[in-house]
Amino acid sequence: MRMLLNVRIPHEPFNTLVREGTAGEVIGRILEELKPEAAYFTEQNGTRGAVLVVNLDDPSGIPALAEPFFLKLNADVELRVAMVAEDLMKAGLESLGSKWK
Repeated sequence: MRMLLNVRIPHEPFNTLVREGTAGEVIGRILEELKPEAAYFTEQNGTRGAVLVVNLDDPSGIPALAEPFFLKLNADVELRVAMVAEDLMKAGLESLGSKWK
């Protein structure tokens, strides 16, 4: 299942990682492990953030997605199910519309 992994990274410990020159290494290790379909880095509410598109075959995989950000970056993580247009086209909206008139 395609998921959006939204990550909010607090200033610390990330500032320290930047000063030590290891921030890129830590992020690289996490991305290598998670193998996201896409990864976007952005500002979120005044702090560093990222939005990753990941695939999750089973809910038991959630800790493997979230724990690297919790443990290495003290980050907040949110997961949301996401669809592409093709998924929405297969959702049966026409029959749902008539069912819930």
